[in-house]
Amino acid sequence: QVQLAESGGGLVQPGGSLRLSCAAPGSRFSTYAMGWYRQAPGKQRELVTTITSTSTTIYADSVKGRFTISRDNARNTVYLQMNSLKFEDTAVYYCNSVPERYYWGQGTQVTVSS
Repeated sequence: QVQLAESGGGLVQPGGSLRLSCAAPGSRFSTYAMGWYRQAPGKQRELVTTITSTSTTIYADSVKGRFTISRDNARNTVYLQMNSLKFEDTAVYYCNSVPERYYWGQGTQVTVSS
């Protein structure tokens, strides 16, 4: 099975920035709304931002004004620019369509720590 492939995570200090990327398989990518999800230790996975097939964006209140989602349909890739990172942003970040249609990837770990 072909999975989504997230990358770009790492260890960053509070206030820092990271840019995540996610490559998706198949030919239907451009028709799907895509989202970034995250799962913090001991918590359920949550959807934090969505970009529709027409590039309308939606953000959870917890990341609004700090995170920016974008997509490149020619590359089947969705991005997440994360600025002003906080301790509570620490999580494994995943991408998938909204609603979820792909097999889940491994995710990419984002750790915000001083």
